[in-house]
Amino acid sequence: MNFIKRNIGLIITALIIGSMIFITVKSNLESTDSGESFKVKTSINSNIDTGLKLGKLPPDFKLTTITGETLTLSDHKGKKVILNFWTSWCPPCKEEMPHMEKYYQKNKDSQNVEIIAINMTNSDNIKSVEKFVDAYELTFPIPLDKSGNVMDAYEIKFLPETYLINSEGIIAHHIRGPVNEKVLTDLVSDLP
Repeated sequence: MNFIKRNIGLIITALIIGSMIFITVKSNLESTDSGESFKVKTSINSNIDTGLKLGKLPPDFKLTTITGETLTLSDHKGKKVILNFWTSWCPPCKEEMPHMEKYYQKNKDSQNVEIIAINMTNSDNIKSVEKFVDAYELTFPIPLDKSGNVMDAYEIKFLPETYLINSEGIIAHHIRGPVNEKVLTDLVSDLP
């Protein structure tokens, strides 16, 4: 009890700062209109439901990449897709990116795989993202989720998070935390 009395000022300050961060992020999510979109697509195969669980068709989205190109998930049907969510300030994201780039360079053609690494730009800084991409010499597409709509659609709670999607467009794996080259090699090679 004495600890609480002695530190009540620090506890109140921490609560106020936490509340301000939450309100700022929520406000940015609600007010940003960047032209980004996502939609839930129904499958040509009516037996496949849309959702985020294994065996489901994930939500489609349309985002602009860091190089200015428009990218949608549905454009990659027929390829295996590693769909990654990250930020430049996230230590585990920094840990996994060299592994992802190395895997991509070795396997993009032979495994018919694409990495789509969505930056959570609504909680990042575009200059930091550009520096990060340059520092790690990333060559796979980096879509920018400026509004946070795709992050919300995929219910991203941790960073990094990765969905592995098979060539039929169905979620096969969901990984919370960093991946490495061996994990990607093992999991993607088993995807149809």
